[in-house]
Amino acid sequence: MPDRLVLRGGFVVSMDQAIGDVPDCDVLVQDGQIVAVAPRLDVNDAEIIDATGTVMIPGFVDTHRHTWETVVRGQLPSCTLHEYITTMHDGLGAMFRPDDVFAGTLLGSLEALNAGVTTIVDWSHCTNTPDHADAAVAALQRAGLRALYAHGRGSGGQWWTGNGHDLHPSDARRVRTRYFASDDQLLTMALALRGPGLYGDDIIRHDWALARELGVRISVHVGMRMTGVHVQAVRELDRLGLLGPDTTYIHCNESTDDELRRIADSGGTVSVAPWIEMIMGQGYPRIGALLRHGIAPTLSVDVVTSGPGDMFTPMRAALAWERIQSFGPDRDVPFAAGLTHRDVLRFATLDGARACGLDHKVGSITPGKDADLVMIRADDVNTFPLLDPVATVVSSADVSNVDSVLVRGQFRKRGRMLVDVDLPALRTLAQSSSDHVRSAAGMPMIVRHPPSRAATQTNPHRGGSDNSADTAGA
Repeated sequence: MPDRLVLRGGFVVSMDQAIGDVPDCDVLVQDGQIVAVAPRLDVNDAEIIDATGTVMIPGFVDTHRHTWETVVRGQLPSCTLHEYITTMHDGLGAMFRPDDVFAGTLLGSLEALNAGVTTIVDWSHCTNTPDHADAAVAALQRAGLRALYAHGRGSGGQWWTGNGHDLHPSDARRVRTRYFASDDQLLTMALALRGPGLYGDDIIRHDWALARELGVRISVHVGMRMTGVHVQAVRELDRLGLLGPDTTYIHCNESTDDELRRIADSGGTVSVAPWIEMIMGQGYPRIGALLRHGIAPTLSVDVVTSGPGDMFTPMRAALAWERIQSFGPDRDVPFAAGLTHRDVLRFATLDGARACGLDHKVGSITPGKDADLVMIRADDVNTFPLLDPVATVVSSADVSNVDSVLVRGQFRKRGRMLVDVDLPALRTLAQSSSDHVRSAAGMPMIVRHPPSRAATQTNPHRGGSDNSADTAGA
């Protein structure tokens, strides 16, 4: 018998214009794919999952997250961008062993799943050695979410100054061959590249050529406000003939309208991290400007060193920020904001999937796509009564309301509990890693009461190259 299940009776917010929002709706999943979406499906020989009292949405897509940093969560809650770079890359990042990258990436990936984020772009820029890269991939495999592993540079001061010799690590070729020979799997590959500004043309040309040789997507930070750095990175990339539809530009806070037009003309996409951009002073989120240029913004958690790891926060920050931009100085002119709660849900789902090159697989609840689905309780004290399902998700819900999460038809969270995850072992693994990194960087240890029961945990991240990620156990 094929692997079949029916999610029965939820309020489906499909993000598919042809299907729309459907109350009391069933979703049939077979062999990991969505087969049918309609009320009262007559289906035999399938497991029935009661979805009544939930809003069912496509899984959130986070287009930029430095997952390896999760073991130092909350390290920099009120920092500037300069303080972040100095602390994380000149300090802590250089202390990360492969085991620490594994621990941070696993914890961060499971955090994403717990919050209903089924796809992440894991911007892994602590690739200090090939073993660090292997550890990051192994953690993503273990967690069982969908991810673009964005292979980045190492962490350390030399990678920021660019002395003309620090090309993107050539080990990316080995990683591509070993782990990502097929693009039809949960984990695919991208390159997390440095942009113009601190680096010469030869480095930039080399790195872009490497990505296109490997046939992978490109993700690059541009347009953050950095003291003493005056460069129009997008214009420089265009001068070098490197713009293209395979590239996602992160932040774009200081990118000019002309640069945004060039991104739009090239078919590129943009990732915005509104919470982090405002906290760190990277500049004003350019959501409205992107929309005016025909670019659909996508949303990013960015770093949990300075913010939460869910997509509810970026959605609300984007909505509030962009709406207040419509507020003019004349009190006799009515407030007339254009951005809506449905817009930001689209940013966090379908538009994010497009930016990852995955909208043919995920991003909407559409027959033929993979069943990356999230059920959010609409009968909890903070979500009931249900009047508008999109408002329930965007304006009312939080991580505590995420009931169930499926990735390619497999439960990764069910009944508000992560599936096959040993939380005591995960805590021990993450705490040990955090203590090591902070101690090695000369930071004071935090005094804690010892846990009542501490599970021991080995770290077998040097496993084989299988990319199926069948279990999510810590």
